[in-house]
Amino acid sequence: MTSSPSTITRLRLPLVLTGLALVAAASGSVSSAEFEPDRSQSRISQQLLAQLQYGHYHRDLEVDDIFSVNVYQQYLEALDPARLYFLESDIAEFDRYQTELDDAWRKGNLGPAFLIFNRFQERRRARIQWVLEQIDGIPELDFNVDENLELDRENAKWPFDLAAADEFWRKEFKNEVLNLRLADTKPEEITKTMKRRYENRLRRVEQATSDDVFRVYMNVLTQSYGPHTTYFPPRDAENFDIEMSLSLEGIGALLNADGAYIKIVRLIEAGPAEKSGQLQAADRIVGVSQGEDGEWVDVVGWRTDEAVDLIRGPKGSIVRLQILGADQSESGPPKVVSLVRDKVKLEEQAAQKKVQEVTRDGRTYKIGVLQLPAFYMDFSAARRGDPNYKSSTRDMQRLLTELKQEGVDGVVVDLRNNGGGSLREAQELTGLFVQGPNVQVKDPTDEVQVLASDRLPSYNGPIAVLVNRLSASASEIFAGAVQDTGRGLVIGGQTFGKGTVQSLNSVGRGQLKLTQAKFYRVSGASTQQRGVEPDIAFPSLYHGEEVGESALDNALPWDEIDPVPHVRSEDVAAVLPVVRDLHERRTRNNPEFQYMNERIDYAEEIRSRTNVSLMESTRREQQDEAEARLLAMENRRRTAQGKEPVEDLDELEAETPDEDELDPLGVEAVESLVDFLTLAPAKTRVVQTQTVGADEK
Repeated sequence: MTSSPSTITRLRLPLVLTGLALVAAASGSVSSAEFEPDRSQSRISQQLLAQLQYGHYHRDLEVDDIFSVNVYQQYLEALDPARLYFLESDIAEFDRYQTELDDAWRKGNLGPAFLIFNRFQERRRARIQWVLEQIDGIPELDFNVDENLELDRENAKWPFDLAAADEFWRKEFKNEVLNLRLADTKPEEITKTMKRRYENRLRRVEQATSDDVFRVYMNVLTQSYGPHTTYFPPRDAENFDIEMSLSLEGIGALLNADGAYIKIVRLIEAGPAEKSGQLQAADRIVGVSQGEDGEWVDVVGWRTDEAVDLIRGPKGSIVRLQILGADQSESGPPKVVSLVRDKVKLEEQAAQKKVQEVTRDGRTYKIGVLQLPAFYMDFSAARRGDPNYKSSTRDMQRLLTELKQEGVDGVVVDLRNNGGGSLREAQELTGLFVQGPNVQVKDPTDEVQVLASDRLPSYNGPIAVLVNRLSASASEIFAGAVQDTGRGLVIGGQTFGKGTVQSLNSVGRGQLKLTQAKFYRVSGASTQQRGVEPDIAFPSLYHGEEVGESALDNALPWDEIDPVPHVRSEDVAAVLPVVRDLHERRTRNNPEFQYMNERIDYAEEIRSRTNVSLMESTRREQQDEAEARLLAMENRRRTAQGKEPVEDLDELEAETPDEDELDPLGVEAVESLVDFLTLAPAKTRVVQTQTVGADEK
């Protein structure tokens, strides 16, 4: 992948979306003055509108009063997602702009956006100072009072007045102190921690600049066209290029703002975070510490790029993270994960192979497993004419040749956590397995281009594709083509659902990541929002409302176009009911699958809780119950693996990940492919599909 600013097509999961949380710059002069837009910002805003209306896939989106109302609501959400700062009177005052922001954008008038942000700064500064005044009273807080704090404030009413805001913040403050008490923090340290936390927040508020206001508002405007359309000011554009070149030294994780939290979107294969085995997508980072004993920095409410700056560092250095797990309540104590920073190299992202053996009825089947973390290509080497430039297709073809020489009976292509990459690579790599058309691409003018492989497949044997919720874009092209042609089984979880194509365009010294096209399967169905549904479904720890295209605001809708003629084998359809039944029988009493289902049920329980008790005895009881439940789950799993049970979760977290430990989902994918091998007809029956008319769909 390349950092070229304008022409390279990209198909990926969302990267760092900056400016969507409580915003303050990491550097700048301390000032409480109100911000005002300048002429260059006005000009860039108009340039962005022109590019969106001319080049975006959804360019027919009307920038009208309805659009204005949506932008207004999402701007308030971007600044104050939990409705902690603005008062009802502020909102009543701002409401006059609800239907005026579209006209203001066309004129380059940023006044309303800056006015709202200035009030946000005023309220936020006053609120933090109010909290700082409460810190001396921490010893007098009564944790024996039976009262609750509402956690889900997405649809809460704005505080009526300062007294109502004080009451909410009294509970919020009390909850923060209680969390520290539950973590067995010493009383004197609690006071120091709270004071340091809110002094840092106040300092960050005072360091804000007009560029921060502009960044937030522009991304609200651009992302009204779709979640992957993002404005990168010069500094963020540089960070984007670093990530795309895979040269970033850090922990190997893509981060995003989720309300006031910094959330992990995806772990990069072979990066320190992924290798640790202690982190997963949807985990939230609440604190960062440098070295083995550095001071903790609270990052709740931080902007994503600032948190990235704190987490990023030189190779070999240590960073510690405080983590609230994806299935953990906001009130739960965070766990600490220590990571050694490293450089995630293209070579570590390369395709890999292994062979697994399964014995059935006295016969041993050899199954090749190809793991592909990304659809990569060294664009710069290819442009230089280097005949040995690196690409995922070339690597996979070489590995397939080796597997055929080893006499494998079938191949599993593992695309779990593969967030995509090059469209060209998606097309060519699919052609290693599927002959003919493999994807359709529709541009803003509704013109459809059918992309097909012009080569004979390198491998004609039985295949299965293993996917999960983090398999996106190019991965979905591959899995969709395999499924639509009946070429093999698709196994795992519903994929991400990103069915759009982006490019980078220059805007001043910054960049606009623009959605330019939408892709469709040969069947005519889009992968947008719905992704690819597996033939055989595995349990998924990723919740669809939190991870996936359908969880993103303003995602383009699912639709379909005409199918294209393509070759289809009916082998999978003929035996799929039996293969599913065998899978269900085999996993019904499988301890690994039982463990995953237990964790999913527990996460659903946590997710359904909308408030938290502020009574310490109740919280300690809940904490003990949660730890006992999680410990019991883990020990049942360990016992089934032949391991000794642990006495507490801390002992479990201190264990070094076992690199040789079997991957239960990978093992089951191999088993299901063997089921297919034993059931499929001896010869493939191939039929040619006909184009289906719109009235026949």
